[in-house]
Amino acid sequence: MDGKVVPIPYGRAGRGRKVKGLVGSFQLMKSLNKSLILNVIRTDGPISRAEIAKKTRLTPPTVTNLVNDLLESRLVQESDLGVSTGGRKPIMLKINSEAFQVIGIDVGVSHIKVIVATLDAAIIDSLYIKVIQPLDKESLIKLLNESIRRIMEKAALRKERVIGIGVGMHGLVNPDRGVGIFAPNFNLHDIPIRESLESEWDLPVEVENDVRAMALGESWFGHGQGLEDFICLNVGMGVGAGIILNQELFRGTSYTAGELGHTTIDVEGPTCACGNDGCLQALTAGPAIAARAQRGLRMGRKSRISEFVQGDWSQMTGETVYQAACQGDEFAREILADTGRYLGIGIANFINTLNPQKVIIGGGVSKSGDFIMETLKETVETRALNISAKAIAIQTAKLGDDATAIGAATLVLKKLFLPNIPHKR
Repeated sequence: MDGKVVPIPYGRAGRGRKVKGLVGSFQLMKSLNKSLILNVIRTDGPISRAEIAKKTRLTPPTVTNLVNDLLESRLVQESDLGVSTGGRKPIMLKINSEAFQVIGIDVGVSHIKVIVATLDAAIIDSLYIKVIQPLDKESLIKLLNESIRRIMEKAALRKERVIGIGVGMHGLVNPDRGVGIFAPNFNLHDIPIRESLESEWDLPVEVENDVRAMALGESWFGHGQGLEDFICLNVGMGVGAGIILNQELFRGTSYTAGELGHTTIDVEGPTCACGNDGCLQALTAGPAIAARAQRGLRMGRKSRISEFVQGDWSQMTGETVYQAACQGDEFAREILADTGRYLGIGIANFINTLNPQKVIIGGGVSKSGDFIMETLKETVETRALNISAKAIAIQTAKLGDDATAIGAATLVLKKLFLPNIPHKR
């Protein structure tokens, strides 16, 4: 990665903010045409200058000039010769994906996961930092800064090669301000994530709800690639959904779109943390699975579940139930099958409302595989309103445990490749 480093074009048009240093605003660029060319090379590369001109409808001289700028910045590099169509073989262009890096952070309940990725989201390095509660806003910001410092040291990153930092934060997030409005698992309000991290690192910072970040990551690099509309569901300690409509994240008027976990599935069901009865989250999240197992054991159900926690039911988790199911425990399998049915009802409601092309499921509970997925799909097929809805693909997240961290990194990549360019059908 030796050689000249040119300021990276990184857009924040319309925010009225500027991050100093080599990473600047796309206002420094000649036009958004440079971003248009850059994204075409990302999606269709290796590609020739002539093909770029055709796809973008820009003149060949304009393409040549702007490509030269991109080559100088080292965002783009020339690759092999292409196939001749009658003249000289064209020189093909591709993204220089390893020339720069992006940091992605997944702020979980028990730990923070940090990754360093290339411009095509290949993970170079990663680490986990344990979260010890209770913590206040200052402690959380300090933990985030420490995680960034440690990953930069571990991966031997040069700051001038880092184009930005993305953060996937649980709870209610205002991505425009970069603020965690409310993080329920930490009981924290108004966390100034962007302002604090940009002040510390002098790098652009993007902040988004963790499940929406996951959905964006799947849209760019996972099972959502090429899809206009899909739903990404995360089922772990809680339940939430990221919604992609017209290839864009849908956040809602007050950033609460996708709170599928707090839709009512059974009015006679258990009380949810939100105060309502019978929420999907209170029936399907990891703690809910463990609670259902504990209730059954108290009522005398025969099961090996307690063996996995040496009889200490307070240590029981959704994973404990899954482990017992893998050993053939009938009660554990019943619990997971019921979980699949509840999830199927919630997903069918979403399908009947939004009519997506696909539903992608991630999070710890999704690892239960057929113990959950079989009854989930059966329920969706039963409750979806028409044949096409019944046939909607339902699959687990391609990005697995890295989905939110890669999604957080993708927040930064989106600003680089698609700065304020509206999507058109």
